[in-house]
Amino acid sequence: MFEEIRISSLGVIDSSTLELGPGLTVITGETGAGKTMVVTALGLLLGGRADSGAVRRGASSARVEGVVVTEGLERFVDEVNEHGGEVEEGRVVLARNISAEGRSRAWVGGAGVPATKLAQIAEPLVAVHGQSDQHRLLKASAQRGALDRYAGTEVETALAAYRVAWRRLTAVESELHEVVTSARERAREADQLRFALEEIEKVSPEPGEDLALAAEETRLGFADTLRVAAETAREALSSDQGTPDALGAGAAARAALDGVRDHDPEAAGLADRLAELTYLLSDLAADVASYASSLETDPARLASVSERRSDLIGLTRKYGETIDEVLSWSQEAARRLFELDDTDDRVNALREERASLRAELAEIGAQLSRLRTDAAVRLGAEVSDELTLLAMPHARLEAVVSQTEASPGEGGTDTKTLEVDGRHLRCTATGLDEVEFLLAANAGMNPRPLDKGASGGELSRVMLAVEVVLAATTTVPTFVFDEVDAGVGGKAAIEIGRRLAKLARTSQVLVVTHLPQVAAFADRHIVVAKASDGTVTTSGLHTLAEDERERELSRMLAGLDDSDTALAHARELIETARTATR
Repeated sequence: MFEEIRISSLGVIDSSTLELGPGLTVITGETGAGKTMVVTALGLLLGGRADSGAVRRGASSARVEGVVVTEGLERFVDEVNEHGGEVEEGRVVLARNISAEGRSRAWVGGAGVPATKLAQIAEPLVAVHGQSDQHRLLKASAQRGALDRYAGTEVETALAAYRVAWRRLTAVESELHEVVTSARERAREADQLRFALEEIEKVSPEPGEDLALAAEETRLGFADTLRVAAETAREALSSDQGTPDALGAGAAARAALDGVRDHDPEAAGLADRLAELTYLLSDLAADVASYASSLETDPARLASVSERRSDLIGLTRKYGETIDEVLSWSQEAARRLFELDDTDDRVNALREERASLRAELAEIGAQLSRLRTDAAVRLGAEVSDELTLLAMPHARLEAVVSQTEASPGEGGTDTKTLEVDGRHLRCTATGLDEVEFLLAANAGMNPRPLDKGASGGELSRVMLAVEVVLAATTTVPTFVFDEVDAGVGGKAAIEIGRRLAKLARTSQVLVVTHLPQVAAFADRHIVVAKASDGTVTTSGLHTLAEDERERELSRMLAGLDDSDTALAHARELIETARTATR
């Protein structure tokens, strides 16, 4: 709920703070004092259209701030945090600035946001009903939502089950459409994959084979050169021709040091190392000789290796950098081909699931329609009873639940139509039904949509009656009624006050009124007081004490705030209101 609203340079209000709280807050004042500026200020905090004409004359800009207590508003808090705003001690400050040039800025919890985003974040906080704007319950979606809340847990459970089936059906329809419409592309892809896999299978490569064959081809291609080099190396290590070689030199060096090893341990160590070296040279000479003898020129093998490498290169050019990558690609391709070859089975499975889901949706949708129709009768009767007490004795509200029929082939087999009891009905994510509130304001009139069947004052009372009936199920923390009592008086005015007080038991209610019978029910009474220095008119907001309330009601009753008769009547009204709300 709103804890406080601060207004600066808006209309006739120079600078005022509206302190609010739970229950019923009534705002009164003389004609032209600026009572509706409070509603205008609240509208700006809800992201309403900025009008530079509302900026006080002589001021560069107007500013409105609202402090929202966030208890029980988890979704609102999440939205604030998501947009970078801060929640401090369970409170969020909403703010709006309007310059005299028409520029507008908005903030949520200190974070700047577009006005449209402010509207999105703040809209769930307040429902406004006034002569010029009847926001929430004029929308078809809001009327359906109101009926569903009124209907209770049965509709809530059925609607939840319907939405689960709807989401699954939507997903199945989407996949089926993709599979069927892309059949040609899928067939082409399958043929390409099949050709590629056959090509790979024909070559039948082994892991790492391309690297091994590359090394073998190089060795075979340079076999003569390698053999000459190996024999030259072997001759240098161990000569067959009696020429000096590494083994002979090593042996001579070892013999020289062995001859003096007894004279110096260091010489002995060097001799031992030379012994090790000669052993290594001997082994190395044998290995080089063996390598040289293994190198034979084999043109047939070289041709075979080259041909095999050519086949492998053909694969790596298309399917991967290496044969290992080619084999990995072939595994993925085989899995994809299995999926593509399974298209017919998949289509059949999806069609069967679609038929099952459509039958399930039709059954749940029909159940929803029955529950909504029963609830609509009860809701219409309750609201009509409320209207009788609100000086509309002949008014009748009807909550009409209807369905739209479609020709059997109009929606095909998609999710836009369902067959229910032999009828082809349009459907949405919320069911088969369209819900509309109709009003017959007077006897003998045909019910018409709310925005066409009532005047502004009547519409406000209809909204009040609906909100009172829905009070136990409402999720709106704050209601604002701007002159909901227009055109009524006497006992009907007292009944309006009584119903506003009833609604205020579960929600914060702000009412702009000119009727003392309504103001008498207030938990908090605020007066918009007007002053003038002869050139500039200024209004301010003042919360009344108990004795001040009596004088204000006296003024509203008789135009006088010091009439004993009017004061007595004011005290009587206050006592009547207290008795009525106990």
